[in-house]
Amino acid sequence: MSRIASTFAALQKNQRKALIPFITAGYPYPDITPELMHGMVAAGSDVIELGVPFSDPSADGPVIQAAGDKALAAGIGLRQVLEMVRIFRQKNSATPVVLMGYANPIERYDQLHQASGPNAFARDAAAAGVDGVLVVDYPPEECEAFAAALKQHGLDLIFLLAPTSTDERMAQVARVASGYVYYVSLKGVTGAGTLDTAAVEAMLPRIRQHVKVPVGVGFGIRDAASAKAVGRVADAVVIGSRIIQLIDPLPRAQVVTVASDFLREIRQALDS
Repeated sequence: MSRIASTFAALQKNQRKALIPFITAGYPYPDITPELMHGMVAAGSDVIELGVPFSDPSADGPVIQAAGDKALAAGIGLRQVLEMVRIFRQKNSATPVVLMGYANPIERYDQLHQASGPNAFARDAAAAGVDGVLVVDYPPEECEAFAAALKQHGLDLIFLLAPTSTDERMAQVARVASGYVYYVSLKGVTGAGTLDTAAVEAMLPRIRQHVKVPVGVGFGIRDAASAKAVGRVADAVVIGSRIIQLIDPLPRAQVVTVASDFLREIRQALDS
């Protein structure tokens, strides 16, 4: 059983919901990410989504785009992100880590490392301690080979579903998805719009007719109240843009404390 599956199984047994924070790797300071990850775990996070900076993101709103641009300017690429996971794993062997990003950096990584064998990304990600991968621009019908490579190395492939997803699309995702699926609660990019919890509540039974892995919900969750509302119906709550906003203007010494305090409030709300 993968780390992601065992984490969700333990949460379900204890009737708790997963808290999944998203941060951009290498932001707001290039070397702070492993420390920030540890702080988020201490605050009650169950899975960490680590954003791989990319120059042309299609799903990221202005907040996460700006964080990615700053990380790229500091020289953070996929190789550096894998090293951050390795450092995190020196002290934490239990918390699942999911890389979230786009196809271009992964395919470029495989090209640059093809001399060491095929599927270099899947191999190196597993060796670093990554548990799952969410590639925004890999639809299920076009990534069967990638899914097989990840599975060979024990990695879960996580997909997005949206309010516009058809039953056919949900069935396609269900055939290849593992770990969990990420339901995007809003039409638009990260950080956009206002969360409609009633719409989320209406959509999840449709998703679960097809998808048997846990369902996390993200986009638009900004505080304890919205997290608690989503947590009543979803298996996991994903928060990203709000964390980036909170830590954006801070001096280094305050970043981990502020992010951890915020997530501790979310954890308490989910458990109440």
